[in-house]
Amino acid sequence: MSQPLPYWRLSSFYLFYFACLGALLPFWGLYLRERGFGLTEIGSLMAILMATKLVAPNVWGWIADRTHKRLAIIRLGSILSALIFGLMYFDHGFVGMALVMAGFSFFWNAVMPQFEVLTLQHLGSQVTRYSRIRLWGSVGFVAAVVGLGWYFEHFPIQHLPWLVFSLYCMIAVSSFAVASPAQSPGKVQGGLRLFLLEARKPQTLLFFFVCFLMQISFGPYYTFFTIYLADFGYSKSVIGWLWALGVIAEILIFLIVHQLISHLSWRSIACGCFAITAARWWVTGAYPDNGWIIVIAQLGHAASFGVFHALAIHIVHKNFGSSTAGQGQAMYSALSFGAGGAIAAYLSGILVESWGGSMAYFLAAGVAALGGLLALALKTPAANG
Repeated sequence: MSQPLPYWRLSSFYLFYFACLGALLPFWGLYLRERGFGLTEIGSLMAILMATKLVAPNVWGWIADRTHKRLAIIRLGSILSALIFGLMYFDHGFVGMALVMAGFSFFWNAVMPQFEVLTLQHLGSQVTRYSRIRLWGSVGFVAAVVGLGWYFEHFPIQHLPWLVFSLYCMIAVSSFAVASPAQSPGKVQGGLRLFLLEARKPQTLLFFFVCFLMQISFGPYYTFFTIYLADFGYSKSVIGWLWALGVIAEILIFLIVHQLISHLSWRSIACGCFAITAARWWVTGAYPDNGWIIVIAQLGHAASFGVFHALAIHIVHKNFGSSTAGQGQAMYSALSFGAGGAIAAYLSGILVESWGGSMAYFLAAGVAALGGLLALALKTPAANG
């Protein structure tokens, strides 16, 4: 007899995990600037946050696939990320801050790819319900950016580490509310060999590369969007709502994205996402002082992240079998959010300090356009329509 889907227990983990991301991405750069770090230093520190995604998911993905202790790894990573983040309360210079950020993010970034696999295992044949669970992560992100945007209008941003630490603790607690699936896949011989066979296929390499380019294009947004708008006179509350608007659009698209994936080719969906993303970054760079244009640009997050991420999760799930699922999700996270995010954050710091925020967004638009051209070569397997 199949076990009932633990919908709310799975959803609560996504809620707190992405609420933490909603506290870090929009406001951590602002916090670092208040601590006296320069733009290039901020870009380098944010790059560390992203760079650990290159190593950590692959290390823990390999361990999880080999030991089949996926839930234990999720719980351990959640606890250690909270404990190491607690070191943030000491007064750090650049090197100390870099070490703490590398430490907590190494374990934090290892958690989500494995939780994605756990969620898909719980879903079984109901994989189209994934987006309805994942949307609670978006709800958490919105609650965090709106709530903290208001909070920092009235209280100093130096409170941010305490708030983030509280969210890390909630992530750890929620990890203990989830159980392993009733029928977890047994050990399969040759997991690494099977993974490498799939990973070396031209279509798989192309898929990972376009994911990498999408995250490269997000560099100025994830690293400096709050600072960029603040310098044009936007209040923290308005900036919080602009971040939230993009994620609200993402939530709404999550409700119907499975229908798009079922009826359209991978190439059509990916190319559409890249086209919208290129336009989004270009207008953000060209019209930062026009609030209505920024609002419209933020709505593009539905395609830039919502549709594209759901498509990527779907492709990884289709291409990698149960014995390599953790490594497949880890590779997606590592090459896109990890390598792409780290390189983008580092380069964005240099570009923004040297040439200004607008030029960084123009270059991001060019990267997205390149990704769209390459995505024209993506193919949907005949069996999947």
